[in-house]
Amino acid sequence: MTDEISEEDRLFMEATDLMIRLKNDPDNPVPRRMIREWRSRSPVHESIWADVAEIHGMMVKIITDERDAGKKAAAGITRRSLVIAGLVGAGAAAGYPAFHRFLVDARADFTTDTGQIRRVNLADGSVATLGPDSAIAVQFDEEQRFIRLLQGMAFFDVTSDRKRPFRVGIAELVSTALGTAFEISDGAGYLSISVDHGTVEVTSTAADIQTARLTAGQWLAFDERGRTSQFGTRDASQIAAWRTGQLFAEDEPVSSIIAKISRWQSGRTIVVNPSLGTQRVSGVFDVTDPPRALNALVHPFGGRVRMIGTYLTVISPI
Repeated sequence: MTDEISEEDRLFMEATDLMIRLKNDPDNPVPRRMIREWRSRSPVHESIWADVAEIHGMMVKIITDERDAGKKAAAGITRRSLVIAGLVGAGAAAGYPAFHRFLVDARADFTTDTGQIRRVNLADGSVATLGPDSAIAVQFDEEQRFIRLLQGMAFFDVTSDRKRPFRVGIAELVSTALGTAFEISDGAGYLSISVDHGTVEVTSTAADIQTARLTAGQWLAFDERGRTSQFGTRDASQIAAWRTGQLFAEDEPVSSIIAKISRWQSGRTIVVNPSLGTQRVSGVFDVTDPPRALNALVHPFGGRVRMIGTYLTVISPI
């Protein structure tokens, strides 16, 4: 891998540095003059500045919302807060994901790294195959077998034991299986369960989801944001196809697919225009080449993918 960056990426980094200068010393006229001069150099400079300004606004809102929720934060915008927000690329963009991963790892029994697929032999003879950047917590006793998917995606091949139900929890959903194989995933709050063979009963603590019984080839998806659910069928070869490098989507939010593809590449992915993530898409994506897969995903909706070093991917309007 080369350390060279494109001209567009270099300009993006310059604009980011100017933004940090401005926020660190807002009353100083020098940064404002430097920004005016920089933006006037070309339409490309102006376009990149607009992207950086929009990303900054989105990240500051996230920081503000967290403060309002009672989370500890510094009193003003500092270089550190911008770093955590993911504005300065490279190692900076890894700050929040690393902290989040630390919290997940503290609860997990089994985890995977970026791009890693791991087969786990469970104590009861069942097998869990974890997708990249995924984690599960396991709780087996004499009465039940319970697993919580903390993040990511997993495929379970369950050994039958009628005295001890096999349950997998994710957010508000609980899937119960007896001698079956099924996939469960979380893509940016878009939860899905797909049955390879056998039967899975899906229940929920949420009043707006009724109990569903899924059989071979059937799937259920629940969008936590919109509180909506979907049902459908698909060929067994499409279920957990990420095990062989493919990701199938059927009327799925773009934000969910972005989150899933991003598990195959290092760093953080930021979507500048949130409305892009609400678009729905159906198709198949090659997750062995994440940048190409992301481009194929967002280009039909007027999006472009920009890699900033190796730790930040920005998806913005063309």
